[in-house]
Amino acid sequence: MRTTRTVPARPVLIVTLTLATAGSLLLGPDAAGADPKPVTREGAAVDDRAAEAPASAARRALAAVEETSTPTTIRGYPRRRILSPDPENPGDKSLKLGLTPYHAIAPKLNALQRLGDRVSVEVTGRSAGGHRLYLVTVTAPETARQARAQERMRELIENAPATAAKSPEIKRDYKTPVFVNNNIHGNEWEGTDASLKIVEQLATAKDARTRDLLAHSRLYFNITANPDGRIAGTRANANGFDLNRDFVTASQPETRVMRQIELDKQPAVLLDLHGYVNGTLIEPTTPPHGENYEYDLFLKNSYANALGMESAVNALGYTPARDGVEPAQIPFRDQEEGWDDWPPIFTPQYAAFHGTVAAHTVEIPLAVNNEEYDELPVAELRRRSAVNTAVAGAAIRATLNHVREHRTSLVADQIEVFRRGAAGAPQVPVSPETVPGVPGIGPEDVYTTTFPRAYVIPPGGSRTQRSAPAAARLVDHLLANDVRVTRAARPFRLAGRTYPEGSYVVDLHQPKRGMANVLLADGRDISGKVSVMYDISGWSLGRLWGATVEQVTSGSLRGAPLRPVTEATPVAHVPAHGDLRLRLTDPREIAALNSLLRQGVPVRRGPDGSAIVPASARREAVAAARAHDVSFAATRLTGGTPLRRLRVAAAVSPGELFALREMDFEVTPVSTAVLNAGFDWSGTDVLFVSAGLDHAALTAPARRALAAFLDDHGLVGRGATGAALNAAADRLAVRPVEGNTDANGVVRTQNTGRLTHDAPAHAFVYAPLWFTDLGPAVRVEQSYAIGNPLVSGHWRPLRDGTGGPAAAAGQASVVSGGRTVLFGTEPLFRDHPKGEFPQVARALFTVAHSGSVEESG
Repeated sequence: MRTTRTVPARPVLIVTLTLATAGSLLLGPDAAGADPKPVTREGAAVDDRAAEAPASAARRALAAVEETSTPTTIRGYPRRRILSPDPENPGDKSLKLGLTPYHAIAPKLNALQRLGDRVSVEVTGRSAGGHRLYLVTVTAPETARQARAQERMRELIENAPATAAKSPEIKRDYKTPVFVNNNIHGNEWEGTDASLKIVEQLATAKDARTRDLLAHSRLYFNITANPDGRIAGTRANANGFDLNRDFVTASQPETRVMRQIELDKQPAVLLDLHGYVNGTLIEPTTPPHGENYEYDLFLKNSYANALGMESAVNALGYTPARDGVEPAQIPFRDQEEGWDDWPPIFTPQYAAFHGTVAAHTVEIPLAVNNEEYDELPVAELRRRSAVNTAVAGAAIRATLNHVREHRTSLVADQIEVFRRGAAGAPQVPVSPETVPGVPGIGPEDVYTTTFPRAYVIPPGGSRTQRSAPAAARLVDHLLANDVRVTRAARPFRLAGRTYPEGSYVVDLHQPKRGMANVLLADGRDISGKVSVMYDISGWSLGRLWGATVEQVTSGSLRGAPLRPVTEATPVAHVPAHGDLRLRLTDPREIAALNSLLRQGVPVRRGPDGSAIVPASARREAVAAARAHDVSFAATRLTGGTPLRRLRVAAAVSPGELFALREMDFEVTPVSTAVLNAGFDWSGTDVLFVSAGLDHAALTAPARRALAAFLDDHGLVGRGATGAALNAAADRLAVRPVEGNTDANGVVRTQNTGRLTHDAPAHAFVYAPLWFTDLGPAVRVEQSYAIGNPLVSGHWRPLRDGTGGPAAAAGQASVVSGGRTVLFGTEPLFRDHPKGEFPQVARALFTVAHSGSVEESG
């Protein structure tokens, strides 16, 4: 679910958003209600519990191991696959609710395939916890020739939209793709069961409406997007990630599977089934609206489908008095703000960039998770789950009816999204005239952008450019998101500038220009637009990933020596002679260093902070360069501090734990409970703390053991929790100042220390922190920029005027001294700001290897 704040409704129609708590409605001994807890967001601002994900889950996610049945040649439908059963798991949390446990899904899908010739099943991948991910397709049978024709039309819609718009074949024969995504939050279960029931009904229905629907549509059901969470009864997957926050970064295998479904199936309509908001909440959303969307087309179709879903849900006949179920609501119509579609981290918002013109989060009404799951009687939980399943089913059926009735206009509008992008056409601002039939449109709903002509990403590798691994990673990420990238075969000029051979160019005249721009642009400071944001408001890969990204506002690419690429050019290089130097400005370089240290290679830290590898380890360096796609340079540097493999104890958020493992650190998760149980510090070199470790809650023996460790080793702290431990342990003489805890975004910084050497001039913040009253031995490694440091995002002062960006301007954001480093920024947030990762790595190596940070190189 999303947690909103109650705000005045738009004057068009007043519908109260009810977040009912247990006991607020009379239903006998127990009452129905929505989850009153704030949404789980990684970071100390909201969730200060330490991550405990097993290393095996991280390895699976990083290796991107996927089991797939997608054929290399196009086959017809049905595409049957008999699934082997999973072991029965009596601990599956679905069982208590009377819902389908994960181990029963495979047998159920086998049975559905036997019902006729309409149902096909694919295994699209595996979760972080190793569970299969199932995609069910329901459609009328197709021969291989017909399936190839569908694929040809799908490609024409994206790649030649102007032609597709005039195609009578597409208008007559193209099957409208619909995507129903279920259970992305593991403890929001019922979408899975509703979809299984709908699939069964569609498999056997003989009526003319169903035959017409399946003859003209392909229906795709992601049965459970998060089987790890479904089994465990958790919101997150086995790595502790909220998958509905991961679409920009795509760090998790489940997210990459959903992304691939978007690319391969190109749905015009999407439902993402969640819980729990009472009454049922059906997007479209409140402002602010993502400025890179073709929002007029998106709002037109999403609002029309939302009305149908609202009518179907209310027609079930549930009432507040009898069932504890409030009437459904549409945020765009019924609220002023608090449920935005600004960031593309949510499934429907991400889908809009791939041509989905009607996309919805649907929050079903009655809470059965968290404390309700633990405290309510089983009978009441099952009653609620039955209601929720019925509500989800009504939303799906209404959507399918809408698709059957409006398939021609839905496909036409998808084509128009791609046509505008390919032609470089201007966006169409929403208004009562451009989106007739949608009530309450006002200036607060108008968000558009001016797309640049192109972006140029230099290949990196010189002293004046960012790292080559960062450029390669960014290009591969753009390609994975279906953004078209070209590469210069020789130097070329664009808009009065000369760019080197090997530069990557992203032409914004392409069908998915919105996807390209939302990833690469700086974004916008929207602090003055709304009072509060639901989740992150800034995410720029161009500023946070460590590669140079240059925006070109005008000019012509005609005649430029550009060739399309399908992957970034490999960076790996090792000189043939001499000692080797490895820059440590990218997480891939940190991972390569850690792999060498794991093998016992004698690596030294050079005076510039780089890693020096002896010529005798050239073979190991070659293997590391290839494995991590990094480049070594020849060097004559001598001296330096010997480095050793680090053993890190980490009380951190799930995203931070995953990022540390991505850099190949040996990490042991710890927490207050772990230390109180008698943690053995002898196998640890450094402690990293940002969440889940409360000094005041430690037992006396645990405090003594921690103090003894810190006296001889090092502390890296992040955020309020890290700063609190620093103060309690009497480490670094600073005063931490907490900014507005709702604030987040991309900020400008000034790097002045050795730990931030060659770091990007931007950082990510969430609940930003800064340090004042610095003691004489404290070094300022990084500061917030003078003026307004916020580039994009949402950061307002508190009501008393404190805590805003003006208060942070010029203040220290990263400080060090002795064997302690403190971060006020979020350098590992949700595994996203890749360019900042090396700051944490350098901090860990520094405090673990030297008596004081001042001695570091």
